[in-house]
Amino acid sequence: MDIRNKANKIRLLNVSTPQMRAFHFSWFAFHICFFGWFGIAPLMAVVREDLNLTQTQIGNTIIASVAITVIVRLLIGVLCDRIGPRKAYSGLLILGSIPVMGIGFANSFETFLLARLAIGAIGASFVITQYHTTMMFAPNVVGTANATSAGWGNLGGGTTQILMPLIFSGILMLGVSETLGWRLAMVVPGVVLFITGICYYRFTQDAPNGNFEDLRARGELPQANGDSGAGQTFLAAAKDIRVWALFVVYAICFGVELTINNIAAIYFFDHFDLTLATAGLIAGLFGLMNVFARTMGGIFSDLFAKHGGLKGRVRWLFIALVCEGIALVAFSQMHVLSYAIGIMLVFSLFVQMAEGATYGVVPFINKKALGAVAGIVGAGGNVGAVAAAFLFRSEAITYQQGLFYLGLIVLVLASCALLVRFSPETEAEEAAAYQDAVGEETGAGALSLR
Repeated sequence: MDIRNKANKIRLLNVSTPQMRAFHFSWFAFHICFFGWFGIAPLMAVVREDLNLTQTQIGNTIIASVAITVIVRLLIGVLCDRIGPRKAYSGLLILGSIPVMGIGFANSFETFLLARLAIGAIGASFVITQYHTTMMFAPNVVGTANATSAGWGNLGGGTTQILMPLIFSGILMLGVSETLGWRLAMVVPGVVLFITGICYYRFTQDAPNGNFEDLRARGELPQANGDSGAGQTFLAAAKDIRVWALFVVYAICFGVELTINNIAAIYFFDHFDLTLATAGLIAGLFGLMNVFARTMGGIFSDLFAKHGGLKGRVRWLFIALVCEGIALVAFSQMHVLSYAIGIMLVFSLFVQMAEGATYGVVPFINKKALGAVAGIVGAGGNVGAVAAAFLFRSEAITYQQGLFYLGLIVLVLASCALLVRFSPETEAEEAAAYQDAVGEETGAGALSLR
């Protein structure tokens, strides 16, 4: 699709334009979704005692929390093409708030499992975040915009690990028991999700020139039927091997991050004999790297594109994945807490830069099926998380061994990035579009506070 008037610079403190409102609302919405999606993870030591869960059952709930997201991500990308990101995001946030607040009614493994399964749907918010920023920003900064919005959203994985134990502790100070405390703690993110959904609908629009229904009425956007219909765009994306190569790539970066978000707190709690609050704080550091790490992945993607075109973007993606795999293997071998924290931060840097680099490539695969491509690739992250979860649900494999095996898998599958190639015509077309977007601006992917 040909969207006009995209922003060629990210002006962080300017919220008067639809581009920047979409940018800030999309990252904030994704950030809040993590509180609903993984809010229970740092409280699992308490939930484990309350519901008498085994390691296998905890592993099954982890799988449930990310498995349903695979299906929803596939659907949400196509839905964005059809109704636009504004309506898709608002609906997902409001509907997703219901199971987040409802998990407090779980009183057995089975009901807890079903609640986590339902909550997992809000993980599809990532696809809408990337879709919306791609609609709003030009080729010279789209990598940075996508990476920053997703990175600041993923930051929710870190702040959740830190804040949810504090919310839980605050509730306990009111004289509430632990059994009731973790249930009441989950009401907080549910309420915020609901309010955010209403605000997203009120204050954003689908594209720089208006909402999709307005653009279609003016003939600026194809009608959502025929070759532009949901089925056709999904098939076009599904037939492209590059899409599936990126599917695997995202499985070994974002899928790994989701896995760490689920197990980090309980890993540090058990392996280093820490308190729940301390384990949550350390686990939160992993996600807090999203303040800048994923943005760096996008900035480097834009810089590599400046000098090497689309091939440069792919080359950077491969480098980031290899460094991620090496760092994960090293982290798995750490037995001293200080060393483990240090290597974890290095690993976090590269896994998040790899994610930013992935979505620095996605917008250029198929512009007519952008939602479908973003949805399939995004679903890959959750497939990776589901597959990785099987390493950690077995009583026969320790978490440390699982991390080691996971690192080796990342190193082997990083080569899939090299399957992403572009025709000379596409390379030339995007190089020209890049230069047009740069215009008088200096520096690829520049962020401005103006």
